[in-house]
Amino acid sequence: MEDQQKTTLFEQTPIPQAVVKLAVPTILSSLVMVLYNLADTYFVGMLNDPIQNAGVTLAAPVLLAFNAVNNLFGVGSSSMMSRALGRKDYKTVARSSAFGFYCSIICGVAFSVLCIIFEQPLLSLLGATEENIAATHGYMRWTVLLGATPAILNVVMAYLVRSEGSAMHASIGTMSGCLLNVVLDPIFILPWGFNMGAEGAGLATFISNCVACLYFFVLLFVKRGRTYVCIKPSMFHLSRNIIVGVCGVGVPAAIQNLLNVTGMTVLNNFAAAFGSDAVAAIGITQKINMVPNYIAMGLSQGIMPLISYNFASGNVKRMKGTLTFSMKIALVFLITVTVGYYLGAGTLVRLFMDNETIIAYGTRFLRGMCLAIPFFSIDFIAVGVFQATGMGKYSFIFAILRKVVLEIPALIILNTLFPLYGLAYAQFCAEVILAVAAVIVLTRIFRRLEAKQPSSQTAH
Repeated sequence: MEDQQKTTLFEQTPIPQAVVKLAVPTILSSLVMVLYNLADTYFVGMLNDPIQNAGVTLAAPVLLAFNAVNNLFGVGSSSMMSRALGRKDYKTVARSSAFGFYCSIICGVAFSVLCIIFEQPLLSLLGATEENIAATHGYMRWTVLLGATPAILNVVMAYLVRSEGSAMHASIGTMSGCLLNVVLDPIFILPWGFNMGAEGAGLATFISNCVACLYFFVLLFVKRGRTYVCIKPSMFHLSRNIIVGVCGVGVPAAIQNLLNVTGMTVLNNFAAAFGSDAVAAIGITQKINMVPNYIAMGLSQGIMPLISYNFASGNVKRMKGTLTFSMKIALVFLITVTVGYYLGAGTLVRLFMDNETIIAYGTRFLRGMCLAIPFFSIDFIAVGVFQATGMGKYSFIFAILRKVVLEIPALIILNTLFPLYGLAYAQFCAEVILAVAAVIVLTRIFRRLEAKQPSSQTAH
């Protein structure tokens, strides 16, 4: 089975148009996901209760841990699928997608069961106190204990659909759940609705993730016979080449997210020592910072199928052109965002909670955290290239560098030197060093790949 329209997109469409077609829907989807993440914070913040807001913030590392599974089977399987498409190996494409689909369901169920068994130690580990443990538990009941499987599955299915170039369908599925969450949040959270507070935010998220999963199931049913994505049980095999191919990319990506969880937990625990106001301010700042963060990730994920396909088919010049074009537009945009964030930090924080103490904390946090934004584009796109080309070892090295070697030690050192406010500059310190390393590594990789190419190879 070969879809000529998708082949033309990967092989012949001019690079700017191909990047726009693949990346714009993914970026829009990422922005809607940011809106969905901001919605919980915004509507819970309308209660003007730092305890409820702290409950959402403290539970965030567990939700972020879902991304470890998302990346293991979403990034891993989609990279394997796109590279197989570049080789015209359609059997591997089908088996890779089935493997990612069923493993994500198994892991989602296991995640819920483990969190139910170890809930009390988990809440303590997250930094929940007697003051905010009820709010944290209420939010986690729906998002984690009951909602892990749909939360993981809808993201993995979006990756699988995107791997064949159907970025728009992947984005519609993701956005459908996110937009529904924004609609349901005030109904479940606020006093004029069900007045459930943080728990209401969790229930809205659970329902929205279920709806997103439903969209993808309907899409695959409608497109049966015209899609490379396969979820037939008969195609699910634990064959060595599929496991190695998927996990070679997926495991480093999963470790990266687990380390992100560790970093966020360390940050929240340091902030918790200064009370719920500081935790709430950190949470608001992190959500605001998600906007450019997700844009950079959306661009990286959007171009991954194009990078994977051309790497597998041997068109290194087109692959390099995609990378340089994407890097340029990302840098210009993110530098502009950084300036806006720094100048308007107080106003942005005030949008979420009209509490002078929290605004004072949040303004200083945001001005420190936003300095890392321009470097996201370099770091995320570099990791996207490693994942797209199956170079999992580089992804793993960068994950260890980002958190274990750089960011977590920086959190400890800066919090000691400049209590609380030093925490905001740890990410900046890490991302600057990573950006330099990324440029060096990418330059060497492309020199090596170009040395193997015939001099007549050209990009379309």
